[in-house]
Amino acid sequence: MIEVHELYKVFGNNIAVNGISFTVHDGEIYGLLGPNGSGKSTTMKILAGILKPTKGRALIEGVEVVKDPIKVKEIVGYVPETPTLYESLTPSELFDLVGKIRKLPREELEERVNYFVKAFGVEEYLDQFIGTLSFGTQQKVSLITALLHDPKVLILDEAMNGLDPKSARILRELLLEFKKEGKSILFSTHVLPLAEMICDRIGVIYQGKIIAEGTIEELKEKAHEENLEDVFLKLTESKDEILTVVQALKEAL
Repeated sequence: MIEVHELYKVFGNNIAVNGISFTVHDGEIYGLLGPNGSGKSTTMKILAGILKPTKGRALIEGVEVVKDPIKVKEIVGYVPETPTLYESLTPSELFDLVGKIRKLPREELEERVNYFVKAFGVEEYLDQFIGTLSFGTQQKVSLITALLHDPKVLILDEAMNGLDPKSARILRELLLEFKKEGKSILFSTHVLPLAEMICDRIGVIYQGKIIAEGTIEELKEKAHEENLEDVFLKLTESKDEILTVVQALKEAL
């Protein structure tokens, strides 16, 4: 379970996260959706124990993130928006390093590496330097490192970025399987049809605040819209702006 209570993060004069609260239950996929710069990545970095909040509380499986960030890192599988990997290592070397840090038995590590490597189709890249790999392949490597220790909680920040359609579908099916296993999954994406497809509940974050929360159907009903994309654009005040831009473009043709 993920619990967030009145969380704030301030960078100088910029309030990146402005008193947000939400809960991600066991066996739930919670979508944190918002425009660029809305506070999604900052929130996720706080929950992963990478950033300290300015104020507020965050708990992962009952563990206070601020008080015990090392324990939180043991529980969480975190995928950042942009892969941050050791470019001078090969994927094989990185997986070995992660296995040692996670204290995984050798046999279990090899079994899990083989499973995910085949699932995401990175066999041919195992002995190439990570810095030479494409963005999409690096994203797959980042996903595998996050999943190796079978985490109870997943925090995935735009984890579909750069994935080919097959790998994106595999990740989608894996997330649904992890949900059945009772894992808590916090998931951000700009692909709104995907969020509509897999998320149990959605939190819309805008200018550092949660401005709407609920199931897809609840949000559609509140916003009087028929799909999540229109709900999102309406809540973030983007729909009228987009229509104005489109009309201006038509007139310019």
